[in-house]
Amino acid sequence: MNRALARLIAGQVCVHASMAGMRLAAPLLALREGYSAAAVGLLVALFALTQVFLALPAGRYADRRGLKRPVGYSVAVACVGAGLAVVFPTFPVLCVSALMTGAAAGLATIAVQRHAGRAVHDATELKQVFSWLSIGPAVSNFIGPFCAGLAIDHAGGAAGSLEGYRAAFVLLALLPLLSWLCVRGTQELPSVAAATGGPPQRAWDLLNDPPFRRLLIVNWLISSCWDVHAFAVPLLGHERGLSAAVIGTIFGAFAIAATVIRVLMPFVAERLRERGVMAGAMLVTAVLFGAYPLLDSAFAMGVCSVLLGFALGTGQPMVMSLLHQITPSHRQGEALGLRLMAINASSVLMPLLFGSAGAVIGVSGLFWAVGATGLGGARLAWRIGGEKPEKAHGPQ
Repeated sequence: MNRALARLIAGQVCVHASMAGMRLAAPLLALREGYSAAAVGLLVALFALTQVFLALPAGRYADRRGLKRPVGYSVAVACVGAGLAVVFPTFPVLCVSALMTGAAAGLATIAVQRHAGRAVHDATELKQVFSWLSIGPAVSNFIGPFCAGLAIDHAGGAAGSLEGYRAAFVLLALLPLLSWLCVRGTQELPSVAAATGGPPQRAWDLLNDPPFRRLLIVNWLISSCWDVHAFAVPLLGHERGLSAAVIGTIFGAFAIAATVIRVLMPFVAERLRERGVMAGAMLVTAVLFGAYPLLDSAFAMGVCSVLLGFALGTGQPMVMSLLHQITPSHRQGEALGLRLMAINASSVLMPLLFGSAGAVIGVSGLFWAVGATGLGGARLAWRIGGEKPEKAHGPQ
């Protein structure tokens, strides 16, 4: 990993960590103030909601303006969003902060991913770069909540005091400034103009391209499997009589495995083929989802969780690599926006669907139903098609 890529990853981490920290601190403060679980659920959903509606405009803006201006706006929006919570730590303002920090994280992610994908020279480098980049969210999801939690517990006169929450919001407002320090020295890549004379292009036209459409569906299936694991494992663990600490350990094993596989992938990227890796990941996930509800011991569930982490952890780097190969260079920001919109819409809606389905068919049935979709996902991944090197090569 070179220095320029390390700065990009650090820049993405700092903005995303601000949002992740707010996603911990804001709901905790709302609960402290006596708001209901439904209100807190709405607050959490707002972090993803702005990304659903702003992802496409953000992608188009990144196509026009490159890296630094979108990241600069992201930093400003994240700082103001978290700063508002410092001055006015009330529920309505926390909702605004959630919308703003969520939007900032989405715009920064699209700009960084687009720049990184265009800065490489071949398909192998694409897989290496996006394997490294995919580690960033895992790091930020640790740093943001960890720092916010420390501030809440230790910065005020007593653990959980309003002063502690304000200190956490101050920290989360300053954190995005580090992102600008990381990316301000990055050299912008030449812009790519669309061919003139043709009909106006719309983002939805990308969905008419079968490889892109299949890739988006496979990406959604991978994300849904990730969400099902997060949603159903606590329910299954509760049915098995496992303690909260044990369930948390099972989750931790999954996250560690997903991170480890992404750290290892750059070293074997030359041997990996995107559609083969994605198809294999979906097949393995289908088998493991079929077995998960049959397991009784915490150890067996932990092993299954680790194997799932290995399988699902390979998904995002391969999706991002293939997306940059099958998408025209001047529309990669739009393509990334469509992808982010689909994932965040799923994050908002799927838990509601999982809850309804789980009430009807049970937790085991939920695992088996989603596992069955993995079989179709494997077939779809294999049909995405091969590489298009002319769209994958370097700064364009």
